[in-house]
Amino acid sequence: MAKTTSTTLALLLALAAAPLAAQTTEAPAEGEAPVAADAATADNLALGQEVGTADGPGSNYTAANFEAWEQRCVRTESGVDPCQLYVLLKDQEGNSVAEFTMFNLPKGSEGPAVAGATFIAPLETLLTAGMMMQIDAGKPKAYPFTFCTQIGCVARIGFTAEEIAQMKQGANALISIVPFVSPDKKVELTVSLKGFTAGYDAVTAANDAADAAAAAAAPAEGEAQE
Repeated sequence: MAKTTSTTLALLLALAAAPLAAQTTEAPAEGEAPVAADAATADNLALGQEVGTADGPGSNYTAANFEAWEQRCVRTESGVDPCQLYVLLKDQEGNSVAEFTMFNLPKGSEGPAVAGATFIAPLETLLTAGMMMQIDAGKPKAYPFTFCTQIGCVARIGFTAEEIAQMKQGANALISIVPFVSPDKKVELTVSLKGFTAGYDAVTAANDAADAAAAAAAPAEGEAQE
């Protein structure tokens, strides 16, 4: 079972690491395959390249929408795909600023967290200030950034069952970050929780099914390996 859950989590974390749309303007759009140059003939005429499918195992797709939230999944060979809940966060001017993704943790996971989340902030964020998240009028919580890549700086978050219940019953969550160039200011991003309950339940059902399918396909414990 450990191998099953780690495979599902690895796929979800890979999906969560997808770049912000605003930072990938030169990349192929979702569902498109990059066009490769082919060898030219003697008269400099291109003969073309066969285009492979862009929807094979490992590719991403949006399975459903729940108000502001999207159920994003990664295709697997079994066809039973793990998913996560995604929302693009914008500032008051409508500019895309950050990404927030959530997924349930496998049943039987150790620790108080029952769900995981990944928050991707711009590189110009003041890392020492971390990120702050508040659900409605509840007490805010601070989370550290874990690492940065060319797509942004990442905070990896764990949520307890109580916090998931608060999000299901809530109206909005407020996420705050501090710009590196203006350490005395805050950028506040409002996350609508409309559709969160249905979206989170759909993601949980998809991931539970993916774990079960992976467990069924795995060799039985003690079975001889070839």
